[in-house]
Amino acid sequence: MTTRTDFTDEEWIRLGRAPLVAGMAISLADPGGPIETIKESNAAIRTVLEAAQSGEHGELVQAVARDVAEKASRRQNPMSGFRPKGADARDEVLDELRAVNALLVEKTTPEETAEFRNWLRTAAQNTATAAKEGGFLGFNAQLVSEREQQMLDTLGGIFS
Repeated sequence: MTTRTDFTDEEWIRLGRAPLVAGMAISLADPGGPIETIKESNAAIRTVLEAAQSGEHGELVQAVARDVAEKASRRQNPMSGFRPKGADARDEVLDELRAVNALLVEKTTPEETAEFRNWLRTAAQNTATAAKEGGFLGFNAQLVSEREQQMLDTLGGIFS
């Protein structure tokens, strides 16, 4: 099994923020208002906390998720050091997720890679379904907008 000692500090931090970055990719694909943003952020965080407790996505994911949960409980920002901005934010987010995927392929077993990718897809999907998009006062709103679905498809391509 791949463990914390198989990664540099920077690589481990990158793995820890990956589900939040996957959620960020969805939020950037179709930005909503403040309520939608909060719901989407909470969905990504919940995905991390659930993985820390359940171990559903394998031991490596659980170890990474526990580390992130522990940092969050000490009020440390798991996104520290990663701040995509402006017009390039979408590309920066996708580049970060591609780098995570390359790291997984390089340093983990095929099974662990698949489990980690599944966790990241789950974080993105949970973010996409956390808040309805569009419409007026909730009428004609979509659970997953077309742009969010396009981003889910893009992430699926990265993590295939």
